[in-house]
Amino acid sequence: MGPWPARIADETALEEVMSRPDPALVADLARAPGDLLVLGAAGKMGPTLCRLAKRADPARRVIAVARWSEAGLRERMEGWGIECLAADLMDDAALAALPDAPNVVFMAARKFGSTGNEALTWAMNVQLPARVAARWSASRIVFFSTGNVLPMWPVNGPMPDEAAAPSPIGDYAASCLGRERAFQHAAAFRGTACFGIRLNYAIDLRYGVLHDVATKVATGTPVPLAMGHANVIWQGDANAWTLRALARADATCPVLNVTGPETVSIRWLAQQFGQRLGHDVTFAGEEAPTALLSNAGRAFATFGYPTVPLLTLVEWVADWVAGGGRALGKATKFEVRDGRF
Repeated sequence: MGPWPARIADETALEEVMSRPDPALVADLARAPGDLLVLGAAGKMGPTLCRLAKRADPARRVIAVARWSEAGLRERMEGWGIECLAADLMDDAALAALPDAPNVVFMAARKFGSTGNEALTWAMNVQLPARVAARWSASRIVFFSTGNVLPMWPVNGPMPDEAAAPSPIGDYAASCLGRERAFQHAAAFRGTACFGIRLNYAIDLRYGVLHDVATKVATGTPVPLAMGHANVIWQGDANAWTLRALARADATCPVLNVTGPETVSIRWLAQQFGQRLGHDVTFAGEEAPTALLSNAGRAFATFGYPTVPLLTLVEWVADWVAGGGRALGKATKFEVRDGRF
């Protein structure tokens, strides 16, 4: 992966940096041979995850499945040597027609728009995972979950690890816990090799908690403080750990918290961006004594520490926003405390 540049000039450079494999990834992928099928590959993380896998093992067939609504994305990924298939994963016939593969990464999910269309959210986040687990029951499956399944936690003490009892707030978080349970059931009932990635805020320069805060500072918008702390991790690290998890999937269906080591103060973060962007910072509200946080110590013991430090991410995002870099227009809504997305 590294050494890391002082700045990332454009999206071509960004996608190159995010998809640099390191020796640990190459070694772990060698322990999970065969084709890789990525379901829901056109989201914020999927394209660079597919490219990362292809760069780590150029001879491997990497198959990306999505509806491909973003203009030009399919062609760009095909240029990286990735085979792209169009399918509506909610269509049983389309799901059945997809190829078998010994390795599956399941990235399809529904979050925003959940409030007001809860039935579709539960169908996407629970029913679809159950069907995927049955369709690829003989495969290794790594799936994404979210730190939202954990309870709000006091910010002045140890963060919750995987032993903390889930306490999801709202339909989105509850349905994501349902996704975990669907794969856990498949592992227990059929012996399917599964592994869950309970992600807490991946960072790309075009979206993420840092981008959200930097954009508010740059536009003079008050930064909300009610959710006064967060955990973040570089998207490249989150993707690498996801791919490395394929070699560790088994019938116990381990689920790991995946995030960075810092409990990041949103107030501090906004002040950092204010200094770098040359803007005064205004705030709305005060920090609550709890926040959505998680302890990723078990992931660090498994995969090592994240390779991109927090301050490097701050520098990159500040430079990106100052230079007018493209935004994906997909706010994290990290400030939401009532579970309504």
